Amino acid sequence: MNFFKRAWLNLTAKKGRSILLIMVTSAIMLFVLAGLLIRNAADTATSNAKKSVGATVTLSANRDVAFKKMRSSSTSTSKRSRPKLTTSPVKLSDAKKIAKLNNVASYTATVTTSANATGFEAISTSGSSSAGGMKGMGGSTTSSGDIAISGVTSTSATSAFENSSSKITKGRGITTADEGTTNVVIESELAKEDSLKVGDTIKLKATTGTKKTYTLKIVGIYKAASSTSTAQGPGATDPSNSVYTSYTFANTVKGSKYKNTADSVTFNVSNPAKVSSVKTAGKALINTSKYSLTTNDSSYQTVKASMDNVKSFADKIVWLVAIAGTIILALIVILMIRERRFEIGVLLSLGEARWKIVAQFFVEMVMVLVVSIAIAGAGGKFVGNQLGKQLVSQQTTTATTTSSTSTQQGPGGNGAPGGSTSGSKPSGNMQGGGGAPGSSAASVSTQKQAELAINVTLMDLVELGGFGLAIMFLSIMLASGGILRLQPKKVLIE
Repeated sequence: MNFFKRAWLNLTAKKGRSILLIMVTSAIMLFVLAGLLIRNAADTATSNAKKSVGATVTLSANRDVAFKKMRSSSTSTSKRSRPKLTTSPVKLSDAKKIAKLNNVASYTATVTTSANATGFEAISTSGSSSAGGMKGMGGSTTSSGDIAISGVTSTSATSAFENSSSKITKGRGITTADEGTTNVVIESELAKEDSLKVGDTIKLKATTGTKKTYTLKIVGIYKAASSTSTAQGPGATDPSNSVYTSYTFANTVKGSKYKNTADSVTFNVSNPAKVSSVKTAGKALINTSKYSLTTNDSSYQTVKASMDNVKSFADKIVWLVAIAGTIILALIVILMIRERRFEIGVLLSLGEARWKIVAQFFVEMVMVLVVSIAIAGAGGKFVGNQLGKQLVSQQTTTATTTSSTSTQQGPGGNGAPGGSTSGSKPSGNMQGGGGAPGSSAASVSTQKQAELAINVTLMDLVELGGFGLAIMFLSIMLASGGILRLQPKKVLIE
């Protein structure tokens, strides 16, 4: 009788012991599978983060060099004629060179300025004042308007509208078709205060150059988030005073010398792992004494760090359960061998090879393993989801706390007067929208972390089977020493 048949007969004859083995093995396989599923889901989430979160490289004026020039010129001037900080606007022609680099998916142009309301009233607050001035890109002192203008290519591509902190309530947003036009999207509170509606026109007076007055047509009205920062700059302190236009119109208001330029240009890097190489290649294409390139892959790194922690914990689950399972099964097999000493002695006395007896035990355990894998496969997704939710919840809480702390410690406001009221996430071909990434970006990345899709696939079961076979093999090898030392004559006499 071959050892395969003996293994089958032994399992069916002793049903109670076989069921106990199946239950123990199923529990071990269930937790091994849960660890494998969480680890694979974390890998998938990290891979998806490269596409959904991404990284950026921003081209802007080199302020460090500008400050050095200002300080060096201050030594040759009197205190009465204090030198001014002079920076250069970014030429879109330079931006297009960088946009052609590998791994650059698209780029975003940011143009912000301000103007004075004419024929209607801007919303004022107790702390706002139209007095004072601000430094323009060319270093000249200009008065600040009471209306903040955000030049964009598409409002839907700005982070304020992407994360739904701002929403179009009437009409439509700015699109690429608005380039070269004087169409405008205004905030709902401003529209209510001045009884404005879609189709009406408003007038804005430039604060620089010839101080020309422009007539704009309202094509949409949006609702800004109530928590939006009010730090819009001198004379434009309320978020409701922010309007969206085409980036071409924003440049027109700033003056003819700003044509085909931007305050800064942000490039989407398709693969966050290549952000450093894109920055290095971009530096070779620009005048570093005028421009600087800065990278920002913080959102991707946040997701990656959280998923790495989840993956690390899942790996520990797999190995701890595998080691514990090997020890437990080895002890069970040792007890089985002690119980079946007479059977083993008879087989040895009949001339059965010792390796075949060991193989019989291994086949028995493999049969148990097949049933256990089927049971684990049925319950693995449920256990994996419960463990995954707990792990991700813990990592999300940590990431949110870290993001909140860094946001509170960072500078307030949005950087430049006339900027948009929320951070901008780059997308599209050439999009405006001022502001630096802030708490809204952090919340987007946190939401993405919470999505850990756990599914049982055929490859997961194959991998589980490999772990199971390894556990069974080690268990039998640890227990087989007793079989190899047995002497059939001594066993039968006892």
